This record gives sequence, structure tokens and C-alpha cells, in this order.
Amino acid sequence: QVQVAESGGGQVQAGGSLSLSCVVFGDIDRINLMAWYRQPPIGQRELVASISYGGSIEYGDSVKGRFIISRWDDNTVHLQMNNLEPDDTAAYYCKGDVIPRGWGSQGSEYWGRGTQVTVFS
Repeated sequence: QVQVAESGGGQVQAGGSLSLSCVVFGDIDRINLMAWYRQPPIGQRELVASISYGGSIEYGDSVKGRFIISRWDDNTVHLQMNNLEPDDTAAYYCKGDVIPRGWGSQGSEYWGRGTQVTVFS
């Protein structure tokens, strides 16, 4: 079964940096997209960054220029968060758009359990 695991959350002072990692495990044909979303204590969930199988990258406006998403291998993505702000405080979730082996073109979304990032001013 496909599973997603995030790591790297923690507490950091404003202006600091933090790195998150996401690994997708399972019997997989392809991961079409891996993305980071975040859910703040108050507010709606938003896209942080995404990277496609072909390497296309998208960032949310609030993190553009501060965060960098990269692919380490076929199953792993990294999110480098720089110049962190208190508004970055949120639970960060990794999502993989995954085609399990044998499903052909049919895929599904798989979510990690989240990792908490807290930024203090």
C-alpha cells in the first residue's frame, strides 16, 4: 500500500530556516506530482509548493522567493524554508499524486500525517 511520510518539522525563530522531507513508499508505477500544503491554526489550507514528474514547479504566493522545493529521487522531495515568518506556522502536509503499480493511468492522492512547523517572532 502507498504511504507518505513527512519529517523535519519543528520550532524556529522568525528569520530562520527549516527543511522538510517527504518520502512516498509503496509499489508504484509513477508519481505524477508531489506537493506541500499547509494548514495554519486559523485559516484555510493552502498550497505551499509542488513539483511534477517532469520537474515543473509551482509556489504559493506567500512563500515565493523564500521556499525551495526539489526532488531528491523518484520518491522523495525536499522543502527548504528560508526567512521564516510567524505566518508560516502551520501543519505541513505532503501529498503525492500516485499511480500504484498495475493501475495503468489511474492514480490517486496520498497524504502524509503532517509535520508541525512553528515560527516565533
